[in-house]
Amino acid sequence: MTQHKTLASLAVLVQSGQLDSLALTEDTLTRIEGHADQSIFVGLTRDRAAREANAASERIKAGRSRGLLDGLPVAWKDLFDVAGSITAAGSVVLRDKAPASSDAAVVAAVGSAGMVSVGRTNMSEFAFSGLGINPHYGTPRNPASTDVHRIPGGSSSGAAAAVAAGLVPLAIGTDTGGSVRIPAAMTGIVGYKATRGRYVMKGVFPLAQSLDSLGPLCHSVQDAVWADAAMHGLTAPVIRRAELADLSLVIPETIVFDEAEAEVVAAFEAAIKRLEAAGVRVRRQAFPSFAAIFELTARHGALVNAEAYALHRERLAGPDAARMDPRVVVRTRLGEKIAVSDYIALLNARDRLIHATLESLKPGELIAHPTLPHVAPPIDPLLADDDLFFKVNAKTLRNTSIGNFLDFCGISIPCGTGAAGMPVGFLISAPHHQDDRLLAAALALEALIRSEA
Repeated sequence: MTQHKTLASLAVLVQSGQLDSLALTEDTLTRIEGHADQSIFVGLTRDRAAREANAASERIKAGRSRGLLDGLPVAWKDLFDVAGSITAAGSVVLRDKAPASSDAAVVAAVGSAGMVSVGRTNMSEFAFSGLGINPHYGTPRNPASTDVHRIPGGSSSGAAAAVAAGLVPLAIGTDTGGSVRIPAAMTGIVGYKATRGRYVMKGVFPLAQSLDSLGPLCHSVQDAVWADAAMHGLTAPVIRRAELADLSLVIPETIVFDEAEAEVVAAFEAAIKRLEAAGVRVRRQAFPSFAAIFELTARHGALVNAEAYALHRERLAGPDAARMDPRVVVRTRLGEKIAVSDYIALLNARDRLIHATLESLKPGELIAHPTLPHVAPPIDPLLADDDLFFKVNAKTLRNTSIGNFLDFCGISIPCGTGAAGMPVGFLISAPHHQDDRLLAAALALEALIRSEA
């Protein structure tokens, strides 16, 4: 019933009374429990879902619907506090802690819109990998793969797989270096990373607070717009579709195409040609600030490593370290070597690079490039070779992490396929706090990017 249905299409059925939210919720839970890949979800919230679905059903029958999303299912990455369930952050070391006593602020906001929380999705442990591999709860299979077990991308692996597999129309993830946009691109769905601070972060387990942001994974830009409105407490979306003739894109010539797979570049460039033919202005330029980010990291260390180490320092010094994913431990401990002076240098340089990037853009321009330089790779070689794991992880995070460092908002839209028929993502980014303009543009560009116009 819910397979590959958008929020918009389900809303028509639920709001018209053709589909009762209780039946939709039961069907959703049945699909999840019967799905071949049991590593997508780490837990279901059946009792809560039944209560919320029943309340939505009664409201809608009485003519008191809370709006477009009332009675529709949503899943949460295992970083969000959901009252009555344990926020384990994809780890076994938190599995025995007390259940959350209250909802995260964004969970409560989405609940106020009438959405039905059905469960928690799997993820990279402590959100510290762009690949989505989890040795504790299993790694979700990429639903787009038709040959071998390919990674779903991370760290919001289960969230992307749940949507791509048609189990839920919406899942909410977090994005510190690409953790919404990467799995969206790898699985062929839409992933929107909001500007850091657009939503209240209370009740969300952090990774690196100067980089952490949130966002929805779904099947369309319109669904992302609806989810965004609910996530920051609006009763209805306020985004207006942009006019194609008013849109301008700039394609970076720095970093983002380095060592990119030919098929990925071809899919992206084909989408650009469609946009240009429709009247969208496109130009290309170098972005020295992009290269400067990686030069800074080589000199001072990574901002995410410094903040993740500060968060997990006591855990790494105790017995919990032996229970964690060894690869997560290795990456987190890199932060121990970052001095306070290096950390401050990173923050100061970050401010300079954000301003330099803004000054290099013409008024109203959006940045466009492939979300990833490659399609989702097979999992087995990554499990067998730590060096390969770290190399692929760094390359996977490269393009998207630029946006986190520069405090962009961004949205990944499928633009075709690459090697092995795997999805390719087209990333559109805007400077911080220009989310409404980004989403308005994405609404107008989506069909052309997907080659559906």
